[in-house]
Amino acid sequence: MTAHFKQSVQCTTCPYCGVGCGVDATVINDKITAVKGTQHHPANRGKLCVKGTHLADTVGGDDRVLNAVVDGEVVSNELASRAVAERFNQIIQEHGPDAVAFYVSGQILTEDYYVANKLMKGYIGSANIDTNSRLCMSSAVAAYKRSLGSDTVPTCYEDIDLTQMLVLVGSNAAWTHPILFQRMQQAKANNPSLKIVIIDPRESATCDIADLHLPIKPGSDIALFNGLLDFLIENGAVDDAFVAHHTEQFRQAAVSASAYSLAEVSAICGVSQKALRQFYQWFVEAPSTLSFYSQGVNQSVQGVDKCNAIINCHLASGQIGKPGAGPFSITGQPNAMGGREVGGLANMLAAHMNIETTQHRDWVQDFWQSPTMCHTAGLKAVDLFEAIGSGRVKAVWIMATNPVVSLPNRNAIEQALASCECVVVSECFTQNDTLAYADIILPASTWGEKNGTVTNSERCISRQRGLIAPPGQAQHDWQWLTQVAQAMGFVEGFNYTHPHGIFVEHARLSGWCNGGDYPFRAFDISGLAELTRAQYDALAPIQWPVNQEHPYGTQRMFADKRFFTETGKARFIPVTLQQHQEPADKAYPWILTSGRYRDQWHTMTRTGRSATLAANQTEPMLALAPKDVEALGFVEGDLAQVKSPYGQILLPFTEAKGQRQGTCFAPIHWTAQTAPSANVARCYSPRKDAISGQPDSKYVQVSIAPVTPTQHWQILSRLEISLDLPYWAKLPVAQSGIGYVAASIEAVEPVSFMNTLSSDGEWVHLSNQPKGQFSAVLLKDGQIQMMVFGQPSKDLLPWPWLSSVRQAGVSAKEAIGPLLLRDVPLEFSQGQTICSCFKVGENTITSHLSQHPHATLEDLGKALQCGTNCGSCRPELKQIIERAKAPRVSLEHIIHTTNTLV
Repeated sequence: MTAHFKQSVQCTTCPYCGVGCGVDATVINDKITAVKGTQHHPANRGKLCVKGTHLADTVGGDDRVLNAVVDGEVVSNELASRAVAERFNQIIQEHGPDAVAFYVSGQILTEDYYVANKLMKGYIGSANIDTNSRLCMSSAVAAYKRSLGSDTVPTCYEDIDLTQMLVLVGSNAAWTHPILFQRMQQAKANNPSLKIVIIDPRESATCDIADLHLPIKPGSDIALFNGLLDFLIENGAVDDAFVAHHTEQFRQAAVSASAYSLAEVSAICGVSQKALRQFYQWFVEAPSTLSFYSQGVNQSVQGVDKCNAIINCHLASGQIGKPGAGPFSITGQPNAMGGREVGGLANMLAAHMNIETTQHRDWVQDFWQSPTMCHTAGLKAVDLFEAIGSGRVKAVWIMATNPVVSLPNRNAIEQALASCECVVVSECFTQNDTLAYADIILPASTWGEKNGTVTNSERCISRQRGLIAPPGQAQHDWQWLTQVAQAMGFVEGFNYTHPHGIFVEHARLSGWCNGGDYPFRAFDISGLAELTRAQYDALAPIQWPVNQEHPYGTQRMFADKRFFTETGKARFIPVTLQQHQEPADKAYPWILTSGRYRDQWHTMTRTGRSATLAANQTEPMLALAPKDVEALGFVEGDLAQVKSPYGQILLPFTEAKGQRQGTCFAPIHWTAQTAPSANVARCYSPRKDAISGQPDSKYVQVSIAPVTPTQHWQILSRLEISLDLPYWAKLPVAQSGIGYVAASIEAVEPVSFMNTLSSDGEWVHLSNQPKGQFSAVLLKDGQIQMMVFGQPSKDLLPWPWLSSVRQAGVSAKEAIGPLLLRDVPLEFSQGQTICSCFKVGENTITSHLSQHPHATLEDLGKALQCGTNCGSCRPELKQIIERAKAPRVSLEHIIHTTNTLV
């Protein structure tokens, strides 16, 4: 009897950044086994970054949330939905609708977002629904609305190919948007005259393509772009006709900018006048300029003003609404744009309508036929959790996000959730810090299971298709929302049985009272409102607006020079750099910024499950400039104690030549599950932009001190273990189990430490007293259960070797000796993984370069494959090539020089 075999390849959309890449997923017997980029998808044209390439590694596994839980007891989905409904209804009855809230995510689908927004704003009657997109792009949204009259990204990805000047501001695209970075690289290769300017306090990997890097002081962007506006005016580079006929408030913006002379900007930004003049002159001369900006701009107490300062320069020069030009805010999450379309933020209504506008509220309520409608904006993310902490909000439903890790001032967030009367958490994976505070847990579907649409950064709507069934009791977010709404008594408005019905309702609302005798709104997908279910299932990527006027979508906005303000003209917004709210403090002399690693995503609930993605950077770090490392007295193996007025973290340091002196950088990804002492959110300030409410995750003043461990530990275990050490970090190691890197500050007796890890089996250990090394192996039933290595210096053994000794064909008896003696075979000494796609290590690369000293990046790719897939490692490969080419001083030369000097 032959086994049943079923295989298919289906096109879906990547669940990571806002690029929105198409993914072809191979499904065999209801398991996703492989992925590759979709050749015909306009966002990526067949390419995938390393995170997307390893999506198949992140599905399946035993760490899924499989059952609904109410007050610690497993219950049916029906009982869980009823429990949420009863508790919400009771709180609303006693305290009013504003006592409840939703906190959702740019990683849920548009259909999920739509139902959540409808339930909260049109049926519960409160606008207390906000999203983690508040932390990502809300400043850019507010700036677009202030200047262009609507939340409308005017540009498209093709503009990268067409522009004559590319300005990246606060964006490490090489790591955060690798597919677009590859497109930038290709644009430069196709057009060597293309000028690329990188504006970032750090010399990041993206600087690999820069003609000019401006390492401005953190927070000084407004001065830089006000100076540019003043330079445009002083040098006759203003598009007078465009400004006169299609803009307003130019004079006010010009007056504000006039205070920012070249000398003044140089002093504020800490960049030479020569470098500034070069940037400004290139901007004047370029026939088309594309400004590409992200979290380095948005995440600030003046994020909105920073975005408007950039937009002002594009309006003044007429660099908007034409190929290769415009202010392009690139979003960080897969569906931040879709959430904005349905009013997912607390100060928005669905279909880009405004809560503050009575007519808009009436239109939405009329369309929904809802019993009520919110009348004022709700609480934005930081304010929302402050209200939870004070008891004003008594129930919160958190979906697809991890606010304990991502929101600023973690200590306050933990206290707020601990005191909240009712916390509901919809989650896919058990490795989520926020679950610890949940009264009710709802098992949710995840990528590969979810079925609906997402919208990327260029307004392109794509299908994210359900490829396999959710496991256990897991359901889609729209299903949970629909069931809870019905249990609350709102049956009529929530009769959804498939995401198709939600999508076409959303599409109809986008055209409701839009155009004709009504004011025209930019967001309009009414051309998709009559899709059949089959057409919806087969929907190809399309950019909004999609309507009668644009039935095939719209690539680029504002070509007609018509904007969405009351006058139809774009507005200049006068902006002035404000003194940072945290003045220089001798107790906290360094500026801490944060961001992402190349191969990780958000709080690693997904990417942290892939051993391949963990191989490049196995643990957290604090990046410091070389002079700061020297001044602070750090030595190899030290940990950094980082303190702010809000909290403290402990993590390894690294010397980074591209780090601006006086600043430091830490990645955002680590949690209580993966490195409890290294969650940078503990140090974040609760300060936020006064307009957008977006918190400042790029500037907090800290103190830094070195901490020298007495002993470093490396552990590989089949099962999770509990570590009571001041610092530890966890990572997946292939199929072999879980790896730990840890450090002791106080002296630890090795044998006692070994026994605290496990007593289930037989320990075999060896001490090397002269070197201070300790090695131990735990055996059970003839199998290796755990390996433990301790030493005074941080000399990690290769994880691939440790993993290999547990593979088939290697007996415990054969492995114990080499393990205890740390006898690493030559083939495993390839060093740090540089190319995650093809698992190529640094030592392998340098060995090849020693034999081929004139090898180029392309030669390396042909020989080793590194850098030939996603391209994220190419900047690092170039650095290794440059180091290999650096002249080496021979011993004979040293002797000769010494003799000459003598």
